[in-house]
Amino acid sequence: MLTGGVTTAGASTDPSGPGRPDRMSAAYCAPERVPPVVARHAAVPDTLPVGSPGKVGVLELGFDLIGGRTELTRRFQKAPLHIARPLFQDAALPDMAYVMFLTSGGGVLQGDRYRIGLECGRGTSAHFTTQTATRVYRMEHDYATQVVELDAGPDSYVEYLPATTIPFRDSRFYQHMSVTVGDRATVVLGEKLMAGRLARGERHAYAAYCTDLEVRDGQGRLLFADPLRLVPDERTVTGPAVLDGFGVMATLYVITGAASAGQVADAMHAAIAATGLRGGASILPGDRGAWARILGDRSPEVDAAFYRTWDAVRRLLLHVPAPDHHGGR
Repeated sequence: MLTGGVTTAGASTDPSGPGRPDRMSAAYCAPERVPPVVARHAAVPDTLPVGSPGKVGVLELGFDLIGGRTELTRRFQKAPLHIARPLFQDAALPDMAYVMFLTSGGGVLQGDRYRIGLECGRGTSAHFTTQTATRVYRMEHDYATQVVELDAGPDSYVEYLPATTIPFRDSRFYQHMSVTVGDRATVVLGEKLMAGRLARGERHAYAAYCTDLEVRDGQGRLLFADPLRLVPDERTVTGPAVLDGFGVMATLYVITGAASAGQVADAMHAAIAATGLRGGASILPGDRGAWARILGDRSPEVDAAFYRTWDAVRRLLLHVPAPDHHGGR
């Protein structure tokens, strides 16, 4: 496992360029802004401080289409974030690279600052997921953040489908995800959130769970944004517009021009309706695709419904099923 450095021949080890923080620093990984409901918890941890070895994780990957197959051509990784070798495991899409994010730690701790950068070149096809559920542990000092930047080049097809996030009691977490969708590209984004360690009776016991998703076109124009602010002590998170009384929430966004927004929304809605779970689908702003949300009491039933919805999108856009070895099935 690499703890830092560039593995691609000829690539520069200077990460950031003039005037930008060194990518080995906490400043490089920190979001430009942190919501006040998270930032107010800023403090110096009584364990390893922010920026210590193992507290700053960086994963930056670049992919290009070579010989008809998507190949990893650029990589920088700094523990605790790293990847295994990309796999080509889908017989229906033999050119698609499957990449699993790994971590050398057991989860996200107070003071952690992570940054993931993914650049998928023209015509590439890639699937990104995580090794297991992301556990955001209890925090007594400070908070944790993650920045995700995904650039899907023209004519690319990219799936970003991490496993479930589980915020523990008293955790404070913020993620900012920025996505760029090139001309004629398709991006499928997924998110699954558990209300806490349900088996231990922890339901919405976290202090703050906040995310921002911003999706732009290749010219930098904002297509849509989806902010989430869950702060149980200040406002209800169990109302009908949030999680209601359910334990797990899953969301799937499909930004595409390969089918009409109505077709995508209808396919996802039909898949969800067949599961019997609470959920629905709608068209994204500007008819740039569609999105769906699923609510359930337990992870297995939501995972199965999420897989079924993803499978419906695959069959509509690519005319192939989702792989049955995926952990969400």
